[in-house]
Amino acid sequence: MNLDEKPAPTLSTRQALFLDFDGTLAPLQDDPDTVFLPNGGADCLRALSRQLGGALVLISGRGLVDLCSRTPGDLWRVGGHGQDVAEPCHAPTPDRATAPSGLVDAVHALLGDFENVRLEEKGKVLAIHYRQNPQAGPQLAMAAERLAAETAGYKFQHGNRVIELKPSSANKGSALTALMARAPFAGRVPLMIGDDTTDEDAMRAAQALGGIGIKVGPGDTCADYRFSTTEAVWRWLREQLNEHA
Repeated sequence: MNLDEKPAPTLSTRQALFLDFDGTLAPLQDDPDTVFLPNGGADCLRALSRQLGGALVLISGRGLVDLCSRTPGDLWRVGGHGQDVAEPCHAPTPDRATAPSGLVDAVHALLGDFENVRLEEKGKVLAIHYRQNPQAGPQLAMAAERLAAETAGYKFQHGNRVIELKPSSANKGSALTALMARAPFAGRVPLMIGDDTTDEDAMRAAQALGGIGIKVGPGDTCADYRFSTTEAVWRWLREQLNEHA
């Protein structure tokens, strides 16, 4: 059966649900500052969290403070590709850590040669957005990969028209695995939904624990299932509430 033809599974109350933010719960935008949950989205996520005994996590490459400013504070939130965690009803501690100044300067110098390309500094993570200049992607990626290789403790990752330079320890899969060992996740089965390269790490981690991955949008994936759009994700999420009403 083609992956696009497989109906997504019903969410079990014995599962733990991990949700990416950008590209999964909200469509990608040229300006990441304009991305928010849709109307009614926060209430839906809160209801699902209650249904799952609190085992619902929003896991993002955004900095934790940024993620928390866009999502309900009574949910688990993980930012920085797994580096930082905020428990429900706990305010995030502002992360004053930054990427090495030499790397930041080198990236700024690199971007000076390109139009309509933006650098987003997310604590220790640097994200180069080139959605408004997609032709620049290959050249940017080659240069950014070289900069990461020259920076101790850093790695390069190429996503959906974004290039990230991030600490080698930043990994959504490692964060998922760590959370699954603690309450209220322990003893449950993980289900991870995401759209981009970093989410593949988390999907593989979920599968290694006997769980499920769901890919959002086109592209190669390790996932078991696929949603075509963020709207399809929200239809499924709302269906799960009705299923257990």
